[in-house]
Amino acid sequence: MITPVKRVNRFFMLVTAPFIGLLLCLSLYRPSLTLDLETQRFSPSAGPVQLTSGIKGQLDRAQTSAAYTSKSVSASAKLYQETTAAMNALVDKTMTQAGRPASIYNRRITAKLGFPYDVINSSRIRIELYRVNPGDYTGYAMKIKLKDKAAMTMSFGQEGPGSSETTLQAVNRYGAVAGINAGGFADQDGRRYPLSTTIVEGQYVNGFESSYKDLSFVGLSKEGRLIGGKFYRREQLDKLEPAFGASFVPVLLQDGFKTEIPVKWETSPRRAPRTAIGRYKDDQLLIIVAEGYNESGSSGATLEELQDRLYQMGVTDAYNLDGGGSSSLIFDGKVVNRPSDGTLRRVPTSFLFFK
Repeated sequence: MITPVKRVNRFFMLVTAPFIGLLLCLSLYRPSLTLDLETQRFSPSAGPVQLTSGIKGQLDRAQTSAAYTSKSVSASAKLYQETTAAMNALVDKTMTQAGRPASIYNRRITAKLGFPYDVINSSRIRIELYRVNPGDYTGYAMKIKLKDKAAMTMSFGQEGPGSSETTLQAVNRYGAVAGINAGGFADQDGRRYPLSTTIVEGQYVNGFESSYKDLSFVGLSKEGRLIGGKFYRREQLDKLEPAFGASFVPVLLQDGFKTEIPVKWETSPRRAPRTAIGRYKDDQLLIIVAEGYNESGSSGATLEELQDRLYQMGVTDAYNLDGGGSSSLIFDGKVVNRPSDGTLRRVPTSFLFFK
């Protein structure tokens, strides 16, 4: 793609090329003067003095032309330099102006979270950790800016389908700096299998499964954008080019609007430790992990409270992840939340973030 500065450079190269060529010709060309004494006819007034004077006149005119050309080239070069400087300044100003709305938007959404009490920042990612205490429950929030789409991935049991590990173990095994639990699971024959559609490294673990019983998919696209929702045909999901993702229930926000929470999930249990993930319109992520001392319905947050909180924070799309004893938040190698089981639960999938 040709930038405005490159266009100016190309224009002045085309303008000055003829003058530079003329100067090179004048410096290299040396005319030879020969006289054919047999055929040359001299008039009484055309002697050696007159001939020399004519040659001198031609040389003077050539020198004058060369001087004019040199002056024109110098003027063009000066104009080129001035125009290039002006264009560079214009491009810098344009870039600054273009980045201003994003900066204003970021300040606005950050103001709703308060002040981060810990930050991880690198060339690949920025993670800000906040406390959440709206009154009815307590918890934590992480606002994440993925500067590199490869700075987030999803772990899968080290031994393949049916295996599981705590989110802290996954963080340590992958060398991540932060992590949360991801999709739900079902236990069978002492093994722990992820629910429904699960994608790891762009591949379906057990094929595509049409959304059912309020289940939804959530993950990251190959372009580094949070994607999710209900998908009834594989072509629908493939169109979004998922890099990884897992399934659970329910969708909380979509396209800036609250979605209807199924009655079953409003009451079973009503309150519980929760983990939810969402995205802002600039593709930053917001993760909320609500604390709870058990998953019997007496502590933690309701799905409606979590939905309201994410909506108030300006999140456009949000998805509930596995909760209860599965809720896990690892930041800078430490377990931040208090797992309701007393210790971290082994889960088949976790979302991980890398510095």
